[in-house]
Amino acid sequence: DLSRLLLTVACEQTEVLLFDPISSKHIKTLSEAHEDCVNNIRFLDNRLFATCSDDTTIALWDLRKLNSKVCTLHGHTSWVKNIEYDTNTRLLVTSGFDGNVIIWDTNRCTEDGCPHKKFFHTRFLMRMRLTPDCSKMLISTSSGYLLILHDLDLTKSLEVGSYPILRARRTTSSSDVATSPSSSAPRPSGSPCHHSDSSSLSEKNVSRSSQREGVSPRNSLEVLTPEVPGERDRGNCITSLQLHPKGWATLLRCSSNTDDQEWTCVYEFQEGAPVRPVSPRCSLRLTHYIEEANVGRGYIKELCFSPDGRMISSPHGYGIRLLGFDTQCNELVDCLPQEASPLQEIRSLYSHNDVVLTTKFSPTHCQIASGCLSGRVSLYQPKF
Repeated sequence: DLSRLLLTVACEQTEVLLFDPISSKHIKTLSEAHEDCVNNIRFLDNRLFATCSDDTTIALWDLRKLNSKVCTLHGHTSWVKNIEYDTNTRLLVTSGFDGNVIIWDTNRCTEDGCPHKKFFHTRFLMRMRLTPDCSKMLISTSSGYLLILHDLDLTKSLEVGSYPILRARRTTSSSDVATSPSSSAPRPSGSPCHHSDSSSLSEKNVSRSSQREGVSPRNSLEVLTPEVPGERDRGNCITSLQLHPKGWATLLRCSSNTDDQEWTCVYEFQEGAPVRPVSPRCSLRLTHYIEEANVGRGYIKELCFSPDGRMISSPHGYGIRLLGFDTQCNELVDCLPQEASPLQEIRSLYSHNDVVLTTKFSPTHCQIASGCLSGRVSLYQPKF
C-alpha cells in the first residue's frame, strides 16, 4: 500500500511534496499541482488521491503516474478547503468557502472530470467532515454554529426548505493576513467571518409520511451552538473540525469573536430517541477542553486525533501539544467526566521557528508530523 508509505504535504506555492516518512527523504515535488494554494490532500485508495485548492478546483492523482493529473474537477466558485470520501459509494465530497458541499461520482470519472451535484449549502461554512461510518455529516461555521446531517444519504438531492436562519455572530475581526501554507488558511477578507447578514440552510424536505410515522428522515438537520469555555456572550468561530476515529466524539478548535481566546474542545455524541417525530437523533456534550496559546491570530490551526483516538495533537505556538483525556491516555468512553474537564497535557514538542498551523499522526507508525507558517515540516517519534 503505497499511500501508507508516503507523507504528502500541501503547500502555499501551488506545490504538493511527497516524502518517505521513515527516512525523511524527499521523493517528489508536484510543482504546479494547482494554480493557487493547495489546501488539503485525501487518499481514496492505495494509489489514487485528491487535492483541493484556492484555485476553486479539485485534482485527482495516481501515484503510478504523477507527471500529470488524472483529471481536474470544476464546480466550486471559491476556495476549496475540505475533501471527504465515502468508500462504500465511491463518492467524493468537497466543501469550500462558497458555502457549498459538492458530491462527485468517481465511479464515472473521465479525463474531463466526474459527474457532480450540489448537495448542501450554507453561508459561513468553514469545515465539513463525515463520520467514519458515513452516517453523519458535520459542518462547522465561522458564526459559531455546528450543523449535523443525520442518517446521511449522499445519493439524495437536498431541496431548499424553510429552516432555521444562521446569523453571523462575528462583529469584529482582527486584521487579515496573507494566505498561509498547507491546509490551514487564514480567514480571508470577504470570507464567512466578515458577513453580518443572514442565510437560510438547505435541507431535504421532510415527507409527510415520515412525520406521520414518527420517523426521522434521511439527511435530517440539527443546528447546534456548542458550549465553549470562557465568557458565554462572546460568540465563537469554529475554525477546525475533526472526528474521533471510532465516531464517538468530535474535536473543535474555536476562537472568540474578538480573537483574544482560543480553545480546543471535545464533544461526545449523545444518541437518543427523537424528542419530536422529525427532530434530530443526537446532540453533543462538552466533555474536555483546554485553552490554546492564541498565537498567530487569524490563522486556522488544524488539530487531529491519534489513530486509536486516545490522544490529540494540537498546534500550540511554535510547536504541538499531545493531549489526553486523562494522564493515562485512556479511551474517551472510559473516562467520561460528569462535568466538562480539562484535557491533560501529555507532552510538548517544539522544533519550529514559526507558528505551527497543522499536525497529523501517521496511521501506521509512532510518528507525528507538523507544519508551520514558514513552510517547514517536522517529524517526531515521541517517547513516553
